Amino acid sequence: MLRTLGAALAAALALTGLAASAGADRSPATTTTTLATAATPIPTPTFACPPALPVSGQVTGATTTSITITYWMVLSPPCGYDPPLVVSLFASREDATGWRDPVAEVVTGPERSGTVTVGGLIPGSAYWFRFGDTKGVRDPYVIGGPARTLSLCSATATIDSRWGGGFVATVTVRNDGTDPVPGWLVSWRWSGDERIQSVWGGVAEGSGQDAEVRNASWNGTLAPGASTTFGLLVATSATPAAITPVCGR
Repeated sequence: MLRTLGAALAAALALTGLAASAGADRSPATTTTTLATAATPIPTPTFACPPALPVSGQVTGATTTSITITYWMVLSPPCGYDPPLVVSLFASREDATGWRDPVAEVVTGPERSGTVTVGGLIPGSAYWFRFGDTKGVRDPYVIGGPARTLSLCSATATIDSRWGGGFVATVTVRNDGTDPVPGWLVSWRWSGDERIQSVWGGVAEGSGQDAEVRNASWNGTLAPGASTTFGLLVATSATPAAITPVCGR
C-alpha cells in the first residue's frame, strides 16, 4: 500500500514539473524588428546650354584674292568650342549648307577672338564661310556670306536712247587693278521684263532676270587702267531708270 502511494506521488510530481517546463516554454518571446528606411534618391541635374551662338564671325576685309574674317568664340565646351577654329569657305550657299566641297580652309590662332585671312581666291567671286574645330566638330548654326573678293575691273552703264518698246545702252568695262585682266564678265539683274535682243563688243550669257555679258575674243585682256565697251539692244515694256552692272571674271 505504501509502495503504491509513493509511486503515485512520484508520478504527480513528475507531471507537475513537466507542466511548469511547458509553461515556461510557452512564455512570450521578445522580438526586435528593425525597419530599413529607404534613402530618398537625389535627382541628377540636367545641364542646359544658354541660348547663345557658340561662335560667330563676319567679313571685315577683302582683296582681289583674299577675304578676312573676324571671329569670336562666345561659349566654351560643352556648349561651345576651344581654339583653334577651322574656317571653311564654299563657292555656294548650297555647298556651305551641306558642308560639301570646301574651296579653302584655314586654322585660326589660339585666341578666343581674332581675325583670319583666307587667300588664294578668285577675284570678283562670292564665298560663304562656316566654322568647325580641329577635332572635326562642325558648328551647325553659322553660315556667313556672301563674302566677295574685290574685282579686278569695274563696269558702268549708260542708257543712250529709249522708246516705248525698248532701249539701247553702252557698258564701259575698266581695269582698276595693277595687274592685267585676262578676261571679264559683267552681270546684273533686270527689274522687269527686259530681254537682250543683241550685243556688240561682247557675248550675251545668263537667262531670265539674271543677265551676263562676257568679253569678245578681241577685247578680253585689259592692261591696268585700260577700258573697253560693249553695247546692248534691249526690248522691254518699261525702260529701267538705270542698270547697275558688276564686273568680275
